[in-house]
Amino acid sequence: MSVRKLKPITSAQRFRVVNGFDAITTDKPEKSLLVPNKRSGGRNNRGKMTMRQIGGGHKRKYRIIDFKRDKAGVPGEVASIQYDPNRTAFIALLNYQDGEKRYIIAQNGLQVGQNVFSGREGVAPEIGNAMPLSEIPLGTIISCIELRPGQGAVMARSAGAFAQLMARDGKFATVKLPSGETRLILVECLATIGVISNSDHQLTVSGKAGRSRWLGRRPRVRPVVMNPVDHPMGGGEGKSSGGHPRSRNGIPAKGFRTRSKTKASNKYIVERRKK
Repeated sequence: MSVRKLKPITSAQRFRVVNGFDAITTDKPEKSLLVPNKRSGGRNNRGKMTMRQIGGGHKRKYRIIDFKRDKAGVPGEVASIQYDPNRTAFIALLNYQDGEKRYIIAQNGLQVGQNVFSGREGVAPEIGNAMPLSEIPLGTIISCIELRPGQGAVMARSAGAFAQLMARDGKFATVKLPSGETRLILVECLATIGVISNSDHQLTVSGKAGRSRWLGRRPRVRPVVMNPVDHPMGGGEGKSSGGHPRSRNGIPAKGFRTRSKTKASNKYIVERRKK
């Protein structure tokens, strides 16, 4: 994977850095795995805007991704690596021996023609294979991790993300997550071997405001230039600082902990993430 810096033939392209898309093998998605993706514009079912700075953007179709990896014992061949407009990572199309096709999140090093397996028995710890934490060797780099058995992958799914299996003790495994948090996860939970693809995503530079509009992100107004009726940091004569940083609802920002101290899953967190 690589990135390209464009020639500054326009002021918008002067600082732009784009993805090289070296890993992409086709630009035609599998039609049977596409579904319409209706956008809300930040409005709820009554038409009221409940989320700001959302709207516009390019049309997209959603790719149905197999996060559960529940097709055990049937090998799937990687037919292609594709771009997905709905996520930062690339996706891989698998052709299973029984004729079924599924999309999975692609890992770095996944090659077209490679066989990928999933299951609880007889699966080797190779890139792209999904297996329970009880079968994965300690120290292995993993991604697409379940929190509950059969739930489907919920952690370490974005471009370049990975976790590390640190230890096992009884029915729990200790996993160091991308945030730096160390957490206990049931050993029956599935995880995929390898680092999520498109790790150069963080090096890209959009170069212009219009690209944010293509992604459906509208302009954001700074709180300090609002009126007091609109935000706690608004108002004042001239260029006022706005006071202590806080959200629109008055909740302090920059270090204020909002996680509940009585949350049931607190006991599974061994070490908090580093600031």
